[in-house]
Amino acid sequence: MQYPALMDRLVSTTAHKPLSRTRSEPLILTYTCVRCVCICTGLVYDSQMLKHQCTCGDNSSHPEHAGRIQSIWSRLQERGLRSQCETIRGRKATLEELQSVHSEKHVLLFGTNPLNRLKIDRCKITGLLSQRMFVMLPCGGLGVDSDTVWNEMHTSTASRMAAGSVTDLALKVAQGELRNGFAVVRPPGHHATHSQPMGFCFFNSVAIAAKQLQQKLNVSKILIVDWDVHHGNGTQEVFYDDPSILYISLHRYDDGTFFPGTGGPEEVGIGAGVGFNVNMAWTGGLNPPMGDAEYLAAFRTVVMPIAHEFSPDVVLVSSGFDAVEGHSEALGGYRVSAKCFGFLTRKLMELAGGRLILALEGGHDLTAICDASEVCVSTLLGKEVGAPHLKRLKGWESCSAHLGAEPRWTGTDEEAFLIPAADSPLEGV
Repeated sequence: MQYPALMDRLVSTTAHKPLSRTRSEPLILTYTCVRCVCICTGLVYDSQMLKHQCTCGDNSSHPEHAGRIQSIWSRLQERGLRSQCETIRGRKATLEELQSVHSEKHVLLFGTNPLNRLKIDRCKITGLLSQRMFVMLPCGGLGVDSDTVWNEMHTSTASRMAAGSVTDLALKVAQGELRNGFAVVRPPGHHATHSQPMGFCFFNSVAIAAKQLQQKLNVSKILIVDWDVHHGNGTQEVFYDDPSILYISLHRYDDGTFFPGTGGPEEVGIGAGVGFNVNMAWTGGLNPPMGDAEYLAAFRTVVMPIAHEFSPDVVLVSSGFDAVEGHSEALGGYRVSAKCFGFLTRKLMELAGGRLILALEGGHDLTAICDASEVCVSTLLGKEVGAPHLKRLKGWESCSAHLGAEPRWTGTDEEAFLIPAADSPLEGV
């Protein structure tokens, strides 16, 4: 099977090896599960993640704050969704688990606090701590950069709790203890690299979960879909040469001028990993902003065809909701509906026998992220949430230059997709 035409244009600067070379038998795990298979959707959340806050105490100047997950958790309770799911206990990732993705230095610098450092070799930790660099933020607090706040007592615990919670949820889904799951966690993780925190992120929770699936359960092939409006530079870096991890990101790129500036369509992997890093790099700014039509067309023409061919054993989603309508131009500015993310979730449930885990990444408008989380959890539970409402966007002609797909909604069932015009060439994103 060959890539669809849009994919050829996305990566036209580099030759790709066909994904079919990684076909394998269905997932065979090296353990015997004696527990009954649970058909529940899993949720994970822990109040310790609320304590990661700037010492200035003013959340109004910090988009990534505790109210994000607190609001989502409350919304799921108000809608009666929490009672229909199995809530698992969050836990801190171990230092060893963190080091499956991050350097030892990074883990010791940002995964410890004054209390648990007492258990670590004093000479080793003292030397490292002297290398930490912080910036004074305009609000009076501390940060590792101008956006990413640091709380000496609580940031490390919250970050490890996020990584450990996503990992445990993924392990339970992979083992059949849960059908699928949604992790309500913070701080986010997909910008964190091997040795650098950035973009609100300290530890790359989804990447760590993927590594633990490989190491603890011998999972052969993992698909990571990242639909946060910002490119997951950290996740791409970790798996750039790994053909067992297919990373697909849909993000605002604007020719590298939108944060973090990475994720161009020519970035396709290196070595054995060539062809297993796919960037749907939206460009053109906000004239017009991308919406449901573009995301659905991208799923139809690129994401799902490649994902089906890869045939993953488990699917992880870096589920940032900052592309949902309601975010400022600086934080995204797109107009994707919450229902659209429910529909995309529904399509991903077709893969890997339904073994699907969504982990919250970005998203800062509280109404938008609550709406999207509600729709996605409802979808994971098998509920009908309705189809996205498509309408002709202002300036659709300029937008169609990216995908070459004229929107034509053919129904509201599972197979309803945008149908590209037969005579319309698919242009690179």
